[in-house]
Amino acid sequence: MSLFNAYVSLSGALDATIKQDEPLGHHSSFRIGGKASLFAAVHSHVALVRVLEVLAANRVDWVLLGKGSNILVSDKGYNGCVIVLDDELSTISVGENNLITAGAGALTARVCNEAMKAGLSGLEMCAGIPGTIGGALSMNAGTRHDWIGKAVRDCVVLKPGKGLVRYDASEIEWGYRYTTFAPDEIILETTFALTPSDRSKVALGMDTLLQRRRNTQPTGQLCCGSVFKNPGSRSAGALIEECGLKGTTEGGAQISDIHANFIVNTGNATAADVIALMRRAHDAVQEKFDIDLQPEVKLLGFGA
Repeated sequence: MSLFNAYVSLSGALDATIKQDEPLGHHSSFRIGGKASLFAAVHSHVALVRVLEVLAANRVDWVLLGKGSNILVSDKGYNGCVIVLDDELSTISVGENNLITAGAGALTARVCNEAMKAGLSGLEMCAGIPGTIGGALSMNAGTRHDWIGKAVRDCVVLKPGKGLVRYDASEIEWGYRYTTFAPDEIILETTFALTPSDRSKVALGMDTLLQRRRNTQPTGQLCCGSVFKNPGSRSAGALIEECGLKGTTEGGAQISDIHANFIVNTGNATAADVIALMRRAHDAVQEKFDIDLQPEVKLLGFGA
């Protein structure tokens, strides 16, 4: 692996901003994490292809990052290249036949707002979910019972070494916080097939869910969203709370006293603090309920 050669080859690359030793805490809603050896903000499909070619030639590992709203970065950072999609890859267009097409780098909140303004229903479940459309699709974001995948007509992905591939929604498996996109596939764009509705009804549906999230989650605090997936019909937050861990602290991290499936950075938390609380919650639930909680938050830079 030659990070230096990759940096030299990419410096001055068309439609891309390349940096070394970029602090990833600046790109995470947790505001936690060390540095990325390389950081590439790509502004077009052409630039993305070029960046991937150079990284492959130099055997540099890479990872795609949205707005970092569902990620915990190691205190040691990431010894590879973090890629962010921007500009051309974050556009939104409202078309005919109740369709909205959005680049993977587009903010989920912006797409929801465009649907509301157009009087199109089908994305209400995403109201209040931070991050980008690409991230929302990759994890099939939504509520416990309603997911973004249900609104998808098709997706365009980039398969390194193979080029662009369009998937019909039926070619992807959509489950609770689960999809069958391959790990090396980069979602570039998706088209949503929505349903005409009264604008005020769509707005009410989104506002209701948004207010519910504000009332029950630590919105406005430094956190990454739900830490664990809900195991079946059980609520991970309720299980952790029943173990008496709500409000528990470790260094600068705290299991939220609003919702126990959220861990918040009270100001100076480290990734090690968060991991310690995750282990404590996991082990307590395992011991008390014999339930093996699985992380929903993505971990970056922690090794195998």
